[in-house]
Amino acid sequence: MNNTAMNTGTENFQSNSETGQWGNSEAQMHTEGTVARTIEKQTAKLPSDLFLWAALGSIGVSLIFELTGNTEKRNFVGQWVAPFLLLGVYNKLVKVAGSDRMHQAR
Repeated sequence: MNNTAMNTGTENFQSNSETGQWGNSEAQMHTEGTVARTIEKQTAKLPSDLFLWAALGSIGVSLIFELTGNTEKRNFVGQWVAPFLLLGVYNKLVKVAGSDRMHQAR
């Protein structure tokens, strides 16, 4: 990588950060579809810790099933933890860097 490429990237970052619009040009190039924007709007309304509590709750319920000897139910409910945490990460990403950021800047 040469110095010119590095300087060009730095200059672009500085000029964009000075205007307060860093990343808008990239966001404009890669816009979301109507369905994705609708899902993001609805998802952003949910509090992020809802998904954390749901994951912790499924761990607790899975533990109860383990202690009572219901191994099939334990496995079923225990597998909910990862999807709840992934939905929480998606929720946070939508709030921080969702497609609505580009539309709000206008």
